[in-house]
Amino acid sequence: MYYFILALLPVLSIFLQSTIFHYFSIKGSIPDLVLIFVVFHAVFRGERRGTLYGVFCGLLEDLYIGRFIGVNVLAKGLTGYIMGKAQGNVFKENLWVGIITVVAGTFINSLVVAVLLMANGTVLDLEVVYSVLYQCLYNLLLAGPIYIWYYYYIYDGLMRAAGEN
Repeated sequence: MYYFILALLPVLSIFLQSTIFHYFSIKGSIPDLVLIFVVFHAVFRGERRGTLYGVFCGLLEDLYIGRFIGVNVLAKGLTGYIMGKAQGNVFKENLWVGIITVVAGTFINSLVVAVLLMANGTVLDLEVVYSVLYQCLYNLLLAGPIYIWYYYYIYDGLMRAAGEN
């Protein structure tokens, strides 16, 4: 059941991002729910699992978007690795951990995507910076409620892996 839910979360997130959240965009920016789940998984499960989950989620996003295959794989994988490195040094019961890691993860992911797109020859302008700031704000607003839900389900609910915790 654990792996089924882990696979279902990015699929539902991509669906919500491409349908419902377009109606509630802030200056054209929507939240990156997939990134939020990658960050939380990395914080709770460490860098190895965070990286693998980031690569998996990034691949799903790249296959759905179909523009530059590999950009989200690398960005979400690297973000999962970096956020997972902090796994042993944070007090996961604190809500601020979820909020701060999502903000940091949003900036790391956006920076990696920007570097990869610039290496491909894409010219980025000031609108991209504003878009990242609005996405960070949106992710910040959703981080608290999602973190509470994720914390509950990772320790006491259906996402508790067999033999863990």
